[in-house]
Amino acid sequence: MAEPYPDIKSKHSLVAKYVTKPLWDKLNCAITKTSGFTLAKAIACAAEFDNQHCGIYAGDWDSYKVFADVFDPLIQEYHGIAADSTHTSDMDASKIKGTIDPTAPVHSTRIRVGRNIDGFGLSPGITKDQRIGVENLMKKAFANLSGDLAGTYYPLTGMDEKVRQQLVDDHFLFMSGDPNLKVAGMERDWPEGRGIFHNKDKTFLTWVNEEDQLRIISMQNGGDVKGVFDRLARGIKAVGDSVKKESGREFMLDPKYGYIHSCPTNLGTGMRASVHVDLPGYTKAGVNILKARCEELHLQPRGTRGESGGQTGITYDISNKHRLGYSEVQLVQKMIDGVNTLVKEDRELQKKHK
Repeated sequence: MAEPYPDIKSKHSLVAKYVTKPLWDKLNCAITKTSGFTLAKAIACAAEFDNQHCGIYAGDWDSYKVFADVFDPLIQEYHGIAADSTHTSDMDASKIKGTIDPTAPVHSTRIRVGRNIDGFGLSPGITKDQRIGVENLMKKAFANLSGDLAGTYYPLTGMDEKVRQQLVDDHFLFMSGDPNLKVAGMERDWPEGRGIFHNKDKTFLTWVNEEDQLRIISMQNGGDVKGVFDRLARGIKAVGDSVKKESGREFMLDPKYGYIHSCPTNLGTGMRASVHVDLPGYTKAGVNILKARCEELHLQPRGTRGESGGQTGITYDISNKHRLGYSEVQLVQKMIDGVNTLVKEDRELQKKHK
C-alpha cells in the first residue's frame, strides 16, 4: 500500500534534498529482505525532528541497495566522494609515524569503530530474534578472547545494581532515552539483547547492540595513540576471527562503502580517533577560531561532554573528521599530526593572550 509523501520537518537536511516526491513514489512500497525495512522507517528522524543534518538510517545492509537512489547521492555529498570511488581499510599500526608530543597536555586517548555482522539487521531494523542472535554469538566470541583482551560480558538485562553503578562511574554504560535513536527504532525491546564487554584493564570495550551491533573501543590515559590503535586493531581482528569461528559469518564490508554502519555518516572506517587535550590559548582566542583551524586540519573539536554536550573549561575532544575515503591509518595519522600542530599553536596563543 503506497504511503503519502511525508512532511519532512528537517527542511535543510540531506533527506529533504534527496527524498524527492518521484523517488518516494518509486521506493515507498519497497521492503528489505533481512529485516523488513522501509524508506519511511529510514527517514523517520528527518520527518519527526527539525534539526537533522543527515536524517536517514539503514535498517540492514539491503537498505543501502534497495534505497540506493536515495542513499548513493546523499552519501557522496556528505563524505565528498565520487560516484565510482572505492574504500580501502588499513589497520596496520606499524605504519603510524611519530606520536603525540609527550609534553602535550593530553588527558586520554580513545579510538572507536563500529562493526556489524552479516546476516543480521542493523539496529534501526534488526528483529528481536536477530538482536538476541547477535548477543548470543558475541557471548561465545568474547569467551574466546585471551591475553590483555580477555574480560567479562555484562548484559544490560538483569544487571546487578553494583555492576551498573561501576559501569556508570567508568563512563562505560550506554543509556536509553536518546530521542534520535528512539525515533530511528534503535531502542525497541530495550534493554534486551544489549550489553557491555570490557577487559580487566578497562582499556578494551565492546558495546553490543547499541547504534551498531558492535561498537569496539580502545582507550587509555595519556597520549599513546599508536598503542591505543594497535590494541584496537588486535581487538577487532580477535573479535572478527572469533565470530567467524563460532558462526562462519563475517563483518559487513562493502567494496564501495567500507564497513557498513546503521548511520551513513559512519560508513568507511566507522572510526573516531580522539584525544582529550587542554587548549587554553585557543579557549582565550575563541572557540570559533579553534573550529576553523580544526576544519583546515581535517579535525573535529567537541566539548568534553560528548556529541551534543557543551564545552567545559579548556579541555576539548579532538577527533578525525572523515570516515570514508581514507584508511584507518591515514585518519589516525591526521589526528596525531593535527593535535601536535594545535598544541604547538596553542602555546604561541597563550603567550599572545597573557
